[in-house]
Amino acid sequence: MHGGTWVVLPTYNEAENLPVIAPAILARLPLATLLVVDDSSPDGTGRIAEQMAATDPRVRVMHRQAKEGLGPAYVAGFRHALAEGAQQVIQMDADFSHNPDHLPDLVEALGEADLVIGSRYVGGGGVRNWGLLRRLVSRGGSMFARLVLSLPAHDLTGGFKAWRGETLAATPWHRLHSGGYVFQIEMTYLAVRRGARLREVPIVFVDRRAGASKMSRRIIVEALVVVLRLRWEELRRRTPR
Repeated sequence: MHGGTWVVLPTYNEAENLPVIAPAILARLPLATLLVVDDSSPDGTGRIAEQMAATDPRVRVMHRQAKEGLGPAYVAGFRHALAEGAQQVIQMDADFSHNPDHLPDLVEALGEADLVIGSRYVGGGGVRNWGLLRRLVSRGGSMFARLVLSLPAHDLTGGFKAWRGETLAATPWHRLHSGGYVFQIEMTYLAVRRGARLREVPIVFVDRRAGASKMSRRIIVEALVVVLRLRWEELRRRTPR
C-alpha cells in the first residue's frame, strides 16, 4: 500500500505539457505519488507517461481504452488512489492552467477542511488570458450553480481541488450524471450535502500553454441541464409522499 498524498492527472493529447507539468508537480510535492490517467491519447501521451514511470517510482500510469470524458477518468483515478491507501487526493489539469505552485497551499488547507477548492473567485484569485465570453461563462456558471443548489463555494466550475481520502471515498459515485466538466459541480454538491467542511484558497488560473482547449457549447448546455436536474431531484426527495 502507498498512502500519503496522491495527485490524479487526467490526460488526453497532452504530449507537449506532460514532460513539463509532471516534474513541476513533484517538485512542489516531493513525497506525493503522481497518477497519470490517460484516455488512449493518439499523440503518445501515455507512452511519455510510461517513460517517466520507468525512471521515477513516484509516477504511476493508468491507461484507459477510450476517451469517455473527464468525470470517468477522474473516478477511475480516485478509485485507484484510494485502493492504494491515499489519505489526501489532489485533482488538477495537465495543461498548466492550474499552477503547481498552489499545491502546497491546497494541501495545507486540508488540515482544517475535508475538501479544498482552488478558487478563482475569492480574494487573491483570478484568471488570465481569457476573453470576455469565457469569463462570463465560467463566472456565470459558478453563480448559477451556487444559487440553484445553495452551495457555499464561489468557484464551482474549476477542477483544482484537494480531498481528504475518507471524504472522497464516501462519495456516492452512482449518483453522478455527467462525464464532462459539470462533474466538478456534482462532486462538490455531493460532498457538501454529506456534511463535508469546505474551504477555498485563491489561485490564478492561466489559460493552457499548449494544445487545444476542450471547452465546447455542448459542455455548457450539459452543465445547465445537470444543475437543474440535481435541484429537481433534491426537491423530489424532500417532498412528502
